[in-house]
Amino acid sequence: MNKIPITIVTGFLGVGKTTLVHNMLKNANGKRIAVLVNEFGEVDVDGQLIGSTGCEDDDCDLIQLPNGCICCTVQEEFLPSMLQLLERKDQIDHIVIETSGLSMPKPLVKAVNWPDLKPHITIDSVITVVDAVGIATGEICDRERVQAQRLADDSLDHETPIEELFLDQLTCADLVLVSKRDLVDDEKFEEINQIITSKARPNTKIIPVVNGELDNALLLGVEASAENDVDNRHSIHEEHHKHGHHHHHNDDIQNALLEYPETEDIKALVEDLKGLVQNHEIYRIKGFVNIPNKPMRMVLQGVGSRFDYYFERPWEENETRKTKLVVIGKGIEELKAENSI
Repeated sequence: MNKIPITIVTGFLGVGKTTLVHNMLKNANGKRIAVLVNEFGEVDVDGQLIGSTGCEDDDCDLIQLPNGCICCTVQEEFLPSMLQLLERKDQIDHIVIETSGLSMPKPLVKAVNWPDLKPHITIDSVITVVDAVGIATGEICDRERVQAQRLADDSLDHETPIEELFLDQLTCADLVLVSKRDLVDDEKFEEINQIITSKARPNTKIIPVVNGELDNALLLGVEASAENDVDNRHSIHEEHHKHGHHHHHNDDIQNALLEYPETEDIKALVEDLKGLVQNHEIYRIKGFVNIPNKPMRMVLQGVGSRFDYYFERPWEENETRKTKLVVIGKGIEELKAENSI
């Protein structure tokens, strides 16, 4: 019996996973791809983007997991979703799972070995997407700050949560894609390569990407069978579980929803959001914007001080026009309470 190959796309918040998955679907060339999206936040932004631009016909199934952290809820949410897909396995050629930026891929790799799943699926590859600018500047993983913490605190015996996520996503990868390659020079890109090479498993292939565009021949059909190589994919988080430590890799990461009836001036909104980023530890801002007198829905996304926005599709007839932005970060209780900038 032929097994359905699964590609797991992982990487931190805002690295470009959704853009990559969208392009994979757009260039499917008749391959029937099912997509499972694991979202963190009160609005399923990534699921909506994929659903409205890449899953418009019968050749694409889309299932969304709202939990945001597959790590410790695999059996509760992932297994039923996979069994739901497998009911139509004769109509599916490939499954792509886009994890939340707060998820670790190894639990998914291990889950494929469950008796209910193993006869039917195999992991084609784990693809980890790394933001070139975020790694180069330290805005995603501030390595100097991490090292300073270790030197200053003799009792520090645990990686910081973000560093832990970064390392666990890298050490599980069969393929690492460095997104936003066009935003760093050759010298900085070589430095990024060295950082990734020092942390990833030996001989892991590293490929630069611009705008999430890469031939599906490089992404699908890797045949890594990662579920048969679980022990070689080291997980810091898993080691802490083995030693009885409390699961806390994203316990203190929150999401806040900013809502407004409309946005008159998108540039003014972006400046306000940049002010939020300067005053809070915010990892990602992403959502939809209602520009009055415009028939199109706008998508806005920001990582660090970098923001971009574009018109995506027309507002649907029965759709409520509203600006909705999901903010993910630490110490944003006041944003959750005020729901305003």
